[in-house]
Amino acid sequence: MPVEFLRAISPEAVNALPIRRYEGEVRLVATREDAERAAADFAAEHVVGFDTETRPAFRVGQSYPTALVQVASARAVYLFQLARADFSAVLRDLLASPATVKAGVGLAEDVRQLGKVFEVAPAALVDLGALARAHGVERSGVRTLAALFLGIRIPKGTKTSNWAARTLSPQQIAYAATDAWACRELYLRFAAMRLVPTGADAAAG
Repeated sequence: MPVEFLRAISPEAVNALPIRRYEGEVRLVATREDAERAAADFAAEHVVGFDTETRPAFRVGQSYPTALVQVASARAVYLFQLARADFSAVLRDLLASPATVKAGVGLAEDVRQLGKVFEVAPAALVDLGALARAHGVERSGVRTLAALFLGIRIPKGTKTSNWAARTLSPQQIAYAATDAWACRELYLRFAAMRLVPTGADAAAG
């Protein structure tokens, strides 16, 4: 049986939690060789954290393609800047692999937007937000879920920065890596709590 847990948390309670950022290795994928090393790491994983970032649009009707893909393994977080090189083969294979769970929040939209950049046929996606909502959690963003299930506060700050910049700032790198890492940690926590359907592809919603 799933264990009991809080379904909501106040902003004041979140602010009282300790701040955590990803403190492990971050690998900026810049070449095909980098991408191949990342692919070898992903192939050895049962689950990776998955997230994307897009340059923000401030005008009605304006939009931009996905600029950054973040993938967290047990060893490192890999950042793929899509404008730097063609990483579609590695990312397509990862998304299509039924052997590696891709865990994230808002995955359906992330994958839909990636589909505008390269063809995708995703498998083994677990949308943590949809899963949390199915279990009665009221707000299901990464920061709320991290507070509820990991007992940590993930800092905000650079979500609306220019993710299409050729050189990412240290703050952007830390933010992006932390989100992907948190998604992987949340999946592991959900699985330990028996909240993840066995064999289910929970990306919808």
